[in-house]
Amino acid sequence: MRRREFITLVGTAAMLPLAARAQRPALPAVGFLSGRSLASDAHLAAAFRQGLSETGHVDGQNVAIEFHWADSQLERLPALAADLVRRQVAVIFAGAVDVQILALKAAISTIPVVFATGGDPVELGLGASFNRPGGNATAVTVLTDALWPKRLELLRELSAPATAVALLVNPDRPQSPGAVRDLQAAARGIGQSVLVLNARTEADFDGAFATLKREGAGALIVSDDAIFMNRREKLVALAAQHAVPAIYGRREYPAAGGLMSYGASTADQYRQSGIYAGRILKGDKPADLPFLQPTKFELIINLKTAKALGLTVPLIMQMTADEVIE
Repeated sequence: MRRREFITLVGTAAMLPLAARAQRPALPAVGFLSGRSLASDAHLAAAFRQGLSETGHVDGQNVAIEFHWADSQLERLPALAADLVRRQVAVIFAGAVDVQILALKAAISTIPVVFATGGDPVELGLGASFNRPGGNATAVTVLTDALWPKRLELLRELSAPATAVALLVNPDRPQSPGAVRDLQAAARGIGQSVLVLNARTEADFDGAFATLKREGAGALIVSDDAIFMNRREKLVALAAQHAVPAIYGRREYPAAGGLMSYGASTADQYRQSGIYAGRILKGDKPADLPFLQPTKFELIINLKTAKALGLTVPLIMQMTADEVIE
């Protein structure tokens, strides 16, 4: 073989893999939109990937996940959602975005959306009913705002009953007025009052805790919100600094040093959302995918934090807890 022919043959062979790659069709894309951050929610992103894999979709192999994090700057969500629409993703997963659901309406009109929410998806306008949403969106909810009476009961069981209990809410969250009403109703039945503390940003946290101490509230319930979850270490530190027993809605808080939490598993919520996204990729319609509700709620207690607060956790409470952090 002549030298020139040999060089031509080798060069052609070397180009074949590149050509093959260039002709390979693009992987179907799943948009992952969150009001929180990767630093806060890496474990939830992993749970979402797990759910996708349970339907046969593996990130980087036969599907590509486009991650868009708002890092608690919820005003960025509409632009991030619009970018996913421009990228023509096949389905969008939207987590921790209750306050911006209206901003996602444009995306829902063209792309199927799976929501992970703490509220009632029917009340949020995501569909006609739990069993048959009927639109281009479905949801997996943890219904966290329905658990105020139980959280109040657990807080009273662990700490000395106080005249007033404080509730920390983001007033911009659509579910906040209902949360306040529900907790006030539960508290009235046992002769307690509710001190409502508003916080829109981390800058409001110190003032909220100062008000709590000034008004003499003996315990704190922290409502579900992306701002609070993203800054949970700060909230946990302030609760310790002011020596106030606090209960939260998600396991991530006691894992970060909070006293206790009661609510559905967020990781399982994201896994189920991944399964729904995978089913949509396979051809299922959001209109036919029922809104999923939690079937199990978890009580998580941090014994180290209880001891630091001078609280004794009853043995029966430890035995019934789903997890005790020592």
